[in-house]
Amino acid sequence: MTHTPDESPNSLKLQRVEQLIETLGEKSPTPGGGAVASIVGALGAALARMVVNYSIGKKKLAQHDELHQEAIERLGLFAERALQLADDDAEAYGALNALMKLDKDDPKRIAAWEEAVDRAMTPPRETLGVCLGLLHLLELLDDATSKMLRSDLMIAALLAETGAQAAAINVRINLTLLEDASKVQVIEMELCRMLDVAMRLKNAIVKGGKASS
Repeated sequence: MTHTPDESPNSLKLQRVEQLIETLGEKSPTPGGGAVASIVGALGAALARMVVNYSIGKKKLAQHDELHQEAIERLGLFAERALQLADDDAEAYGALNALMKLDKDDPKRIAAWEEAVDRAMTPPRETLGVCLGLLHLLELLDDATSKMLRSDLMIAALLAETGAQAAAINVRINLTLLEDASKVQVIEMELCRMLDVAMRLKNAIVKGGKASS
């Protein structure tokens, strides 16, 4: 995992597990559920990466070497992107929370409101996409990795789907802040479609077999 020199010392990516748990439990609106959704997705990607690392070089799985090499890179990117989205979520919600403290008729709030709500929905919507992409990759890896570690791959799938569900919750709570009913409907339909696919992929991996299209 790489870190940029200008990264905030408060970045969730730089925190140890104990510190992260402590930070999440503090009386503060951020980080909150949105960041947790992203972190859960990152954990799923990391666990799957471990499974692939143990599968690389196995004679019985040699025919999957190209997939393994691609998966190692993609899983690393999934985890890194998810952790970045955790920070993005905390930042975006912090800005929205600041506006919420203003009177509803405050010109500053009125002018910035819609953009702030959109910005707050962006990280969880992207997190949902990352988790769905992870599940698609896990389905490919199900028959291409060590059976000794299949339980870990199943847990990775559970984490990915949980991250997707959690991300959707955070999108939906922000949808209630929008006045544009048509926009709300479009986003809600998108969420339902993506969550349906995520659930079918997770079930296929956990129960064995392939998800139906």
